[in-house]
Amino acid sequence: MKKKIFLSLLMIIFAIFTAACGDQQKEKDNVSQGESQNESQNDSSHGESQASSFYDNSLFYGDSILKGLPDNLDDDHVISSKGATTQFAMENVNKIVDQAPESIYMLLGSNDLLMPVDHPVENSMKYYKKFIKKIKKKLPDTQIHVLSVTPVTQATLKNEPRYKDIPKYNKRLQKMASQVKVDYIDLSPLFEKHQNLHAENGVHFKSKFDSLLLSYIQKQ
Repeated sequence: MKKKIFLSLLMIIFAIFTAACGDQQKEKDNVSQGESQNESQNDSSHGESQASSFYDNSLFYGDSILKGLPDNLDDDHVISSKGATTQFAMENVNKIVDQAPESIYMLLGSNDLLMPVDHPVENSMKYYKKFIKKIKKKLPDTQIHVLSVTPVTQATLKNEPRYKDIPKYNKRLQKMASQVKVDYIDLSPLFEKHQNLHAENGVHFKSKFDSLLLSYIQKQ
């Protein structure tokens, strides 16, 4: 009888000890998880801060692909408009000159491929070259970087086959950039590394694309 009572007491003590250890481990796990989350948030914040600082004297100019950048940069570092094309970019030359940025990152061409002209790629290159030359004349010390046209999804390509010329456009854009002596930044490695960046319309992108774009360009 005494033996049974002794065993029962041991089991009760063991159960209490196990529960206490479990609570302590949960507390440690929660603390560890909280520290990990804080470190992750701090790293993210630090990365965004570095990116923002890097672009202090820069300007992004382009179409609605850049519409989300003001969430990562100050508004005065971005000039973007829905439907923007190289042909009508000349209208914004004075606005760009007034800001006198040290660097300009241009992202145009997606809408140019949809222009109702016989040769949209060549037509776009003609105006793109004029636009760049005008900027260089007004801002000779400003570094100009042209970004390749971003891809669309296969579903979008089926609905709008004119986007099939994006690879052709980018090859021609790289050649043009060399001719006018400006920097060409190929964005294709960004999309090879990161999948599912497109928004529902298959042309624009989810919000995470913007920070990835800024980080990618900075590394170039």
